[in-house]
Amino acid sequence: MSLIMAKNLSKTYYSGEIEVHALKSLSFEIKPGSFMSFIGPSGSGKTTLLNIIGCLDKPTSGSLKVANVLTSDLTRREAAAFRGENLGFIFQDFNLIPVLTVFENVEYPLLIVQNVPARERRERVISLLDKVGMKDQMNKFPDQISGGQKQRVAVARALVSNPKLVLADEPTANLDSKTAFMVIDIMKKMRDEFGVTFLFSTHDPKIVGEVETLFTLEDGMLSSRLDGKGGNND
Repeated sequence: MSLIMAKNLSKTYYSGEIEVHALKSLSFEIKPGSFMSFIGPSGSGKTTLLNIIGCLDKPTSGSLKVANVLTSDLTRREAAAFRGENLGFIFQDFNLIPVLTVFENVEYPLLIVQNVPARERRERVISLLDKVGMKDQMNKFPDQISGGQKQRVAVARALVSNPKLVLADEPTANLDSKTAFMVIDIMKKMRDEFGVTFLFSTHDPKIVGEVETLFTLEDGMLSSRLDGKGGNND
């Protein structure tokens, strides 16, 4: 069974009068519990693809199924509901809300999307902050913690709604090597514990060396796939 199934996925948009083919007939499958990445240079289509998988954009043609739902056909309201129930997001610039504490940042998705009782919210948030090593920092604000700590908080926030899939856009780009490996290790532990799928867009070799499946994008097309460290191209 596949968590994600794309068939002939294409995305075209216009920059002035210029027609830009951001994605060109992509077909691929991703299994549940994967720890994988799309890599490629700037302009290769990584972010466009991640936005479509995350129901933030729609393909021009082709179909996309995520968690057995044909997301390419969802309305805007349906897409928002689907994101809240099934997806978590991690960003390279953390996207923490500066006026909220660490605890409140992690709790926020439960307040805006899911009707979770206050006691359960608190237990879930504290449990996740403990797992990512940030429980003792939960009353601090984002400007009082380091970049690596912010990304740990972002990981906890992405997982708090029990998603099937976490999408991470260049999650280590603003971190030094030691901190980046620490964050990747935390993500792997969370994958193993919760069975959640992690899907990255990146060109960071720190991630490329750690993922289990690697798709290479060039000019909006899939050029290769690599399975496992030291694996062979399909």
